[in-house]
Amino acid sequence: MAIGRRQFVRTTHAGHRFAVYLNLAAQMELSGPDQLWVADITYIRLQQEFVYLAVVLDAFSRRVVGWSLEPTLATRLTLAALEQAIAARQPKPGLVHHSDRGVQYASNEYIDVLRAQDMIPSMSRPANPYDNAKCESFLKTLKQEEVYARQYRDGHHLRAHISEFIENYYNRLRLHSALGYRSPVVYEQQHRTSANNFASVPQMSFFRHEEIYQSDVGT
Repeated sequence: MAIGRRQFVRTTHAGHRFAVYLNLAAQMELSGPDQLWVADITYIRLQQEFVYLAVVLDAFSRRVVGWSLEPTLATRLTLAALEQAIAARQPKPGLVHHSDRGVQYASNEYIDVLRAQDMIPSMSRPANPYDNAKCESFLKTLKQEEVYARQYRDGHHLRAHISEFIENYYNRLRLHSALGYRSPVVYEQQHRTSANNFASVPQMSFFRHEEIYQSDVGT
């Protein structure tokens, strides 16, 4: 099926009764993976229908850690991407999950999953897409390098190519200038190695029995 580029579909519906949350992501300085996840939704137009893609990215490495493709904007779309990310990463308590204020992310069902995993909800300010720029950048890349460059026979064909693009190309091979021209997977691997090497270096303490001792190196 052919892909159309120009028809606009609104994916964010913020006029709902659910609570919204403070923007915590803007204040964070990341030192490793699984500290901040960012989530967003986009649409892909097939010849006779729209389908919707929800993604969850690790903000530190820009790695896609969860995604879901559905013919609906119902909460099950975003929940499937979140649950895939949780299963793959098993994050520790305290991870911040950042999204827009759309009903799919603000719903009780979605927030309950975040709370059950000890994740902290964070949401963008109204009409400020820059708060979620890393997700926006990924979705732009996906459309330019995959969706607009191909014609899909049907939804199954689309899903197979989206999976291939995310899992085998974008995460593992595509280089990012912001990551020192490394792929997300390589960036995470090198960070993990560096962190392990630092942890393995013996640490010397000069505090013994409440007295301060000077190092005798060089004397």
